[in-house]
Amino acid sequence: MVEVGDGQFARASIALRVLPKTRRIRAFLRWSHHGKTTEEYLGEVEYDTRAANLAEAWRRAWDAGLLTEEPPPADSWASSPAARSVMRGNRGKDTKPELRLRSLLHQRGLRYRVDVRPLPGVRRSADIVFPKQKIAVFVDGCFWHACPEHHRPATKNAAFWHQKIQGNRERDLATNESLRAVGWTVIRIWEHEDPEQAAQKVEQTVRRWQGADHPSSGGVG
Repeated sequence: MVEVGDGQFARASIALRVLPKTRRIRAFLRWSHHGKTTEEYLGEVEYDTRAANLAEAWRRAWDAGLLTEEPPPADSWASSPAARSVMRGNRGKDTKPELRLRSLLHQRGLRYRVDVRPLPGVRRSADIVFPKQKIAVFVDGCFWHACPEHHRPATKNAAFWHQKIQGNRERDLATNESLRAVGWTVIRIWEHEDPEQAAQKVEQTVRRWQGADHPSSGGVG
C-alpha cells in the first residue's frame, strides 16, 4: 500500500517494462488515487525470471520507504495488516503455485497423487506425491516457511509469530528426515520459484528414477 495523505491508502503494483533496443528491464511502482495514476521509477532489474524481478522491485520499493501497511479495520482480530492478509489468503491446498505446477507436470506426462500423506504414521501431507517412485513434493509458502528471500518477520506479536514460523521450519526438517530415513526423495519448492523450472526439477527427478534399476535412496531438493 502507498499512503496518499489524509489517512488514505492506495494499493500499489509493480510494472516491468522491457526497453526495445537494449532489452533491459525497468521496474516501476504504480498506484492510482481519485482516477490519477502515479509511477515511481525503481531502477533496472536483471534476473532471469519475472518472479525474481518482481521480488527485487518490491524489495527496492520497501527499502526506499515508498510502501506502508494499511491499518486493519477496528473489528479485525489480526495483529497487523500483513498477518490479516496472510490469514485471509492462506489455503491448505490448491494454491495457485500448486495448481500451476500440477498442470505443468501433467502436460509433461507425469501422473501423481495430490495432498496425501506419504507415510501413514507421519501426520504431514505432501502437495504432490509419486508413490511408486517414492518422491514427495512440497510447495512452501514464503511467509509460513520463512523463505530466505521474501520472508519479513512480523513486527507485532513478534514472539508469537517467531515461535509459529520456527515451529514450521522444525516440522519441515523433521518431515524431510522421516521420509529420507525410509528411502523417499523430498523436493521442496518455494511458491515464488519459476513454475517451469520447478516442473523441470520434479520431472528430472522422476525420470532419473524411471531410468534407474532401483529407486534413489533419497535426498532433499
